[in-house]
Amino acid sequence: MNCTTFNLTIPFSLARTRIRNPHPTLLPFGFTSKRKRCRFSPNATSLELPLLPFSLSQVLVPSEFKTLHLYEARYLALLEESLLRNKKFFVHFVLDPIIIDDSLEEASFAARNGCLVFIENVERLEVGALVSIRGIGRIKIIKFVQADPYLKGVVIPVQDRVPDSGSRLNPKVMQVKEALCSLNCLEIKLKAPKEAPLQTQIANSLMWTEKDLLVDCDEAFFPSLAERVSFAALQPVSGSTQSELLKLQQEKLKAMELKDTLQRLDNSLQFVKDNISMVAAKLAIQSLEMK
Repeated sequence: MNCTTFNLTIPFSLARTRIRNPHPTLLPFGFTSKRKRCRFSPNATSLELPLLPFSLSQVLVPSEFKTLHLYEARYLALLEESLLRNKKFFVHFVLDPIIIDDSLEEASFAARNGCLVFIENVERLEVGALVSIRGIGRIKIIKFVQADPYLKGVVIPVQDRVPDSGSRLNPKVMQVKEALCSLNCLEIKLKAPKEAPLQTQIANSLMWTEKDLLVDCDEAFFPSLAERVSFAALQPVSGSTQSELLKLQQEKLKAMELKDTLQRLDNSLQFVKDNISMVAAKLAIQSLEMK
């Protein structure tokens, strides 16, 4: 099983870190309980949730499935709060190093690329727990309300701009889904490492995008089908090299910043086509080696 062992041993300590919102002018705003579907607004529906920080190389996109190994006391406490008080939700976000003042001793980080996640499964271990999570939709952290024993903050949903007509989106969604099915068919023929799951991550994410979202949360936090499909393409292929994984991370970061669904679908379609060519080449080499 592929999983991330998580004890936050990236090169900083939260006790010595300044975490800054990339839009500090939004911090003073208050929030109302008004339920309103909105791409980004200080009056949008808000949630107060535990926040789990990751390095820039660990960005999570909507539809993505990931397994974490949590074993530090503070993160096990975060897990329990998410399970008991927050309907199995918490926030996965990236800490991006920034330079504010060279004279400051502590490091400074901006909170970026937030993703609302749902806990799909928890396996208790002798040391900690394996936690299976699913990326649901992008969020914006607008206020930190707690630092110890773990971070907690107020978040609002971030969604793409809604086009006037879906006539251009629907054909593109079908193209991406068809390309993903083709890539998946090729990938299952590829000789994968023994620890690789039976179901590809591409198939896992694509199947999730087509399901009805039966989780208890305001619908404003759930992206549209087209937006979900545009992210489903951004999954690793079995046996990817370091350079291929680096390219994937760059695509994921770019996709999280985009607010145009059609543009992201175009980018994802090209990314999948490139992966199809890459896997086809690997299959050809694999065939020659087996002869």
